Amino acid sequence: MWSFHFVIALHLWSVVASGTTSPWILHEEHLDIPSGWTRARKLPSTSPIRLRIALAPSVTMDEMNSYLHDVSHPDSPNYGKHWTPEQVAAKFAAKNDTITAVHNWLVDSGIAPDRVKLSPSNGWLHVLNSTAGEAEELLHTKYHVYVHDTGVEHIATQRYHLPAHVVPHVDFVVPTIHFDAKIPTMTVSRSRNSTEKARRSGSWCEQIEPNCYRGLYGIPETPPSPAKQNGFGIVEYAPNAYLQKDLDMFAKQFSPSLVGKFPKQISIHGGTQQTKLKGSEYNGESDYDLQYAMSLVGEKQQVTLYQVGILAVDSMSDDNFLDAIDAFYCFSSFGNTQHDHTGGYKGPKACGTDKPTNVISSSHAAPEVAISNSYAARQCIEYGKLGVMGVTVLYSSGDSGVAGIYGQCGPSHGKAQTFVPMFPATCPFVTAVGGTELPSDSDNYKEVAWSGSGGGWSNYFAMPAYQADAVKYYLKHHQHGYPSDIWNSTGRSRAYPDISANANNILGAVNGLWTLGSGTSISAPVVGSIITLINDERIRAGKRPVGFINPALYSKKFAGAFTDITSGNNPGCGTQGFKTAKGWDPVAGLGTPKFAQLADAWLTLP
Repeated sequence: MWSFHFVIALHLWSVVASGTTSPWILHEEHLDIPSGWTRARKLPSTSPIRLRIALAPSVTMDEMNSYLHDVSHPDSPNYGKHWTPEQVAAKFAAKNDTITAVHNWLVDSGIAPDRVKLSPSNGWLHVLNSTAGEAEELLHTKYHVYVHDTGVEHIATQRYHLPAHVVPHVDFVVPTIHFDAKIPTMTVSRSRNSTEKARRSGSWCEQIEPNCYRGLYGIPETPPSPAKQNGFGIVEYAPNAYLQKDLDMFAKQFSPSLVGKFPKQISIHGGTQQTKLKGSEYNGESDYDLQYAMSLVGEKQQVTLYQVGILAVDSMSDDNFLDAIDAFYCFSSFGNTQHDHTGGYKGPKACGTDKPTNVISSSHAAPEVAISNSYAARQCIEYGKLGVMGVTVLYSSGDSGVAGIYGQCGPSHGKAQTFVPMFPATCPFVTAVGGTELPSDSDNYKEVAWSGSGGGWSNYFAMPAYQADAVKYYLKHHQHGYPSDIWNSTGRSRAYPDISANANNILGAVNGLWTLGSGTSISAPVVGSIITLINDERIRAGKRPVGFINPALYSKKFAGAFTDITSGNNPGCGTQGFKTAKGWDPVAGLGTPKFAQLADAWLTLP
């Protein structure tokens, strides 16, 4: 952690709470505004804020690891015995004394009791109809609107305080110091070639299209009718939105049976298919994700689009998405709430409205350093909850090598700058998908690592047991000579990515034009399509979906299920980044998938 500083310091003021005087303590502080963000203006005190307090967790990361291992490791006698939502709620509820302490503080501070609501999971307290001014008084802080270089706006503080007697019971408060707004990262350019030239040329794909992925990874060209209990979900955040004309343009060329078909849309926090803003920066991400997901799983498999947020001064984050698919993460049972500030969504909040699909792919990420350690851990555990319930969660690993979004790095140390790991890819409870490419002189479909493939080591999360052998082998045999102050060289932290797929020179239709795209944003839904098709086979065989896949991917039973990528690196921050190697590496992970071998391996499991 090179930018966050968590300081415990007593201040002169105090608060009377439940009859006792308690000094205020600095709870979290972000001394440096993350790269790419600028403080634009003070947030008016009358602006509504969706104030939420994360209560001290009752389950640790180690315990979450244990629960996931129990249902996800191929050697476990409980493999595939996923939990019910009720079991999750019972296991993760906060302790009564924690709930009481925080509730009493809010009420004693002047919040009416009927405005303090407890989440169904007993994990959060929510202050209904709160304003910026009220939150500032509660937290001894000031809220501002920050603007990213891309134009995305977000509200945040640089620090906040809590009464000393409340501190042990609070994990963190949102919104405060966390810069987790979704920033589009995919690179799209107009193709100079016709679509006919984009099809196979000789024995290699000059430009990648669906048949190239089928050829590279053995994906069935005509998938059988899907099982009714199956589903594949894609997550998109405002202002990103697909255009139906683009889906049809792509389908006409590569999947004619999909012309006129569209994804099943789940609107989250007012999410709509906006058409006001058009262009690759607004349509590229969603167009590509859906074009490849729908083409690869076939016309009969329903693809669900989780569309999050509207056009406004809104800060969309994974919290908003998790609200809608996990009733134990949100507050809808307590009535309508409002979003962060003026211009935002003010309607009913989605909360557990839809059962999550068996596979969920997201191509959005933020630098770890943009959020606090506690916030990242809390959200990571939420992905773990989905895993123990049998959901596969995939995240792209990033598009700037060892750097963060748009190549932004940390402080300089000599000629190099600090590497920036990407979250949620660094969460050990999701599957991080890196990128590969076909070099222009390839004549045998032999992929190499894509130079933009995000990868490295987390600064927040410990190394999970499932990848320990593979990662330690890499570290033992491949020394890079980088100083320890620019990357986490301890050998004890979560390493990523886990797996990869082609991420460069990808053909797509965006805003009526044929374009070439690059980014692990495309790799993630490709791998998601493969897992969805494998779930089909398991469900038809009377088995459950694969759920959290990482323990299986790293196990000996799956050793032959990948094409090892042994050429390439992921430069950034004034360095050549990390190198590929035999076996797992921090550029391409375990390699690219072999569909038939993966399917066979999973079909042998209960």
